[in-house]
Amino acid sequence: MLKGGMSKALALVILGLMAVHLIKPLGWPGLRRRKDFWKLAVLALAAITLTAALSHWA
Repeated sequence: MLKGGMSKALALVILGLMAVHLIKPLGWPGLRRRKDFWKLAVLALAAITLTAALSHWA
């Protein structure tokens, strides 16, 4: 993938999950209510940060 492509793909996947969760909650542990979509945003921030950190080490 292009440099930074994995972070962008990951961000798009998480945004898609957030949109779906707002329409119909996913029902996963910790994500049973619509207002829990912010937890997906925190997960996305952590995942993108980890992806960026790993790409700088490689």
